[in-house]
Amino acid sequence: MTETSNAEIHIGVSIDGAGRHPGAWREPGADPQRLFTAEHTVDLAQLAERGLLDYVSLDDSFRLQSDRRDHVRGQLDALLTLARVAPQTTSIGLVATVTTTHTEPFHVSKNLATLDFVSLGRAGWLVDVSTTEAEAFHFGRRTVASPADLYAEAGEAIDVVSQLWDSWDDDAVIRDVTTGRYLDRDKLHVTNFEGRFFSVRGPSITPRSPQGQSIVVVDAVNELALDVGIERADVILVHPASITEAAEMRERIGRGLVAAARTPEDVSVLAVIDVQLADSTAAAVAARARLDAWAGPLPGESLEHIGTADALADLLATWAEAGVVDGFHVRPATLPDTLNRFVDDVVPLLQQRGVYRTEYEGTTLRDHFGLERPTSRYATTEHRGSR
Repeated sequence: MTETSNAEIHIGVSIDGAGRHPGAWREPGADPQRLFTAEHTVDLAQLAERGLLDYVSLDDSFRLQSDRRDHVRGQLDALLTLARVAPQTTSIGLVATVTTTHTEPFHVSKNLATLDFVSLGRAGWLVDVSTTEAEAFHFGRRTVASPADLYAEAGEAIDVVSQLWDSWDDDAVIRDVTTGRYLDRDKLHVTNFEGRFFSVRGPSITPRSPQGQSIVVVDAVNELALDVGIERADVILVHPASITEAAEMRERIGRGLVAAARTPEDVSVLAVIDVQLADSTAAAVAARARLDAWAGPLPGESLEHIGTADALADLLATWAEAGVVDGFHVRPATLPDTLNRFVDDVVPLLQQRGVYRTEYEGTTLRDHFGLERPTSRYATTEHRGSR
């Protein structure tokens, strides 16, 4: 690899189950007995932290992943699991998937703020929607809405949550033992949100968290999701299959940001990549063939690398140096093997090339992405809560 660059890559990693491939649980290095234990997730997060990755993410939804008996089925609550991971890690971001469908923004805001407190400023929110009748039947309140309505609701939910996160000033809790005043009520703010889907008065019951606003991540699985990300996200996950597609998508996002009165510095664009690593390309191909024979192939919805660490490091650095993305959201085919190889083999190569950090420079997820802690929207207004 050439040791020249002027771009630093952001890298997050999915640590769901036994890996991205549905057959991964049958691999010799997997331990399916541990999949529903906190220790399994803690170990993976600590491994990713050793590699100085920006964040780990956990998926969550109201549906079983598959109807096949040879696939892993079932999952733990992402927020609760990452709250268990937080005290066992020190620097890595913790991104939980939380759906905006069949949930209330008040609960979402409180739960994510709690994770931000527990992790001392490392919480992130991967926004998702529920699209099936089976999920709606769990709640019985309504049928599935149209995709347009689901994503409109998601955008509105982000607005409500962000307002609730701001509804306490940073110095609202005064803890004045002498006067007996614990809280300055003038520094709590009524949100009075009235929208198409939600009506929320506020304020939150949780004080403003260490990051002020946790990082919001949107997976642009379609144009509707991409629009939500452009308008509101701090991180957008994209699914280009080539560097040309990535460049076109970057231009599309840039135009959207201008229209939304935002700047490219407001948003990091990460390409989703499915990864299978081995000592040789032939060995990686053989490993993938074995997994496919066990449980069927992965859907070809994203960039994919099946090969060596050297080739993957070159691919990641080339894309970043071209300016088409700010980094990558890695989905390891198998856990922990692929993640081990990524941390031990790929990260050092990226560091040699000068495109990846050699230490964490900050303590929060916002720090990792170079984002300032935002000032509360109410700090510069006359909006006041009632006494």
